[in-house]
Amino acid sequence: MRQSKIERNTRETQISLALDLEQSGTCNIDTGCGFLNHMLELFSRHGHFGLEVTCNGDTDVDDHHTVEDIGIVLGQAFSEALGDKRGINRYGSFLLPMDEALVLCALDISGRCCLNYDVQIPTAKVGTFDTELVEEFMNALCRSMGLTLHFKQLAGTNSHHIIEAMFKALGRALDQATSIDSRYANEIPSTKGVL
Repeated sequence: MRQSKIERNTRETQISLALDLEQSGTCNIDTGCGFLNHMLELFSRHGHFGLEVTCNGDTDVDDHHTVEDIGIVLGQAFSEALGDKRGINRYGSFLLPMDEALVLCALDISGRCCLNYDVQIPTAKVGTFDTELVEEFMNALCRSMGLTLHFKQLAGTNSHHIIEAMFKALGRALDQATSIDSRYANEIPSTKGVL
């Protein structure tokens, strides 16, 4: 079915997340963090993923736990929805312009966690959102999904544009990587026979 629903409750966050790899970008996002809501909506739309997220987090402290824990749960949901990864393309990449910003995202659903984060976000905040949390989100996603993920910023001076380009490019690259290649629909995309 290529769907997943995950509930994760800790003393810091209570998260419910549903992912549908075939639902064409329908989303309902309420993380308690406005900027993260916006980024996840863009991610869902550009990845053609159905995504529903609710989170009640300790945002009175800051947004760190909310952002990181949603990254963890989203990675778990992708892993569950992909199952043994039979038939997927496995690799994806996208070069995305967002006004003056230009960001390359390349990834491999390899089962191995690796984040190469070559991004320079010029401000510490976008509104009330701490921009350092973008890297925390990506790290959490990689760890829980077993994802190799590279970001390379080629241009950009506006923090919002840079981060938006990252989330859109991530959605598009994951759409490529999770799509089924009909030529190999019954095969695991690895010479090892497992991912």
